[in-house]
Amino acid sequence: MWRERRACATNVGARLHTHIYANASELATAAAALVAECAQEAIAARGRFDLALSGGSTPLSAYAQLAAPPWHDALNWHKVHIFWSDERCVPPDDPQSNYGAAKSALLDHINIPAANIHRMRGEEPPNEAAQDYRQRLATHFHTPGFPVFDFILLGLGMDGHTASLFPGSAALRAGEVPVTENYVSSLESWRLTFTLPLINAARQVAFLVSGADKATIVSEILSSGGRPLPAKAVNPHSGGLTWLLDADAAALLETSTDEHR
Repeated sequence: MWRERRACATNVGARLHTHIYANASELATAAAALVAECAQEAIAARGRFDLALSGGSTPLSAYAQLAAPPWHDALNWHKVHIFWSDERCVPPDDPQSNYGAAKSALLDHINIPAANIHRMRGEEPPNEAAQDYRQRLATHFHTPGFPVFDFILLGLGMDGHTASLFPGSAALRAGEVPVTENYVSSLESWRLTFTLPLINAARQVAFLVSGADKATIVSEILSSGGRPLPAKAVNPHSGGLTWLLDADAAALLETSTDEHR
């Protein structure tokens, strides 16, 4: 069962859809299906699919589903290029690595060329790693500016952060570059992250959010007014914006919905 919330007072510039699923399992299935659908459309239209993955634990079930039937065999993985919207400044084999988590859940189980996997080099000094990723993007997309991703998957933190764009952090003011290093004082650690102009240039952006502990912040983001939180600033200027929520995360939303079984 899922419900679609058709109207929302925030993110008014984007084509916005909010889908609510009964539980985390249905949410993961829907997320995998959406990524696969967008991949097939992009490959048919432009010959490849440029995907940026989110970190955190919530998307791992969706990644695992993409690595299993039917998507394991249905997608032409040779035409999929995988990037990351953010990364912790740790080596790739560190338990905190977003790349490492996606490798275990997805990359180790699909027939994708190594050259199509574009990880952030979190083991390098943050400023050098950010510069390296900017160069990788410029080379792949053949543009020195802000490339247009086919699909960017994002999560949502309890404080309203997304990617590694934390409230009050310097990366929110990094409007001249697509990727930057960001010191997160609350965590006393460095991160690498896409900037808002890069995220908002995408053809499709999707938030994937699960759990009752996220209900309050989801309600705040998907309402008018309130604090200027980073996730509220995600507003693709010519693309679509989708929120995929389980029922627990959506519990505090005031919705007008269509229900489908």
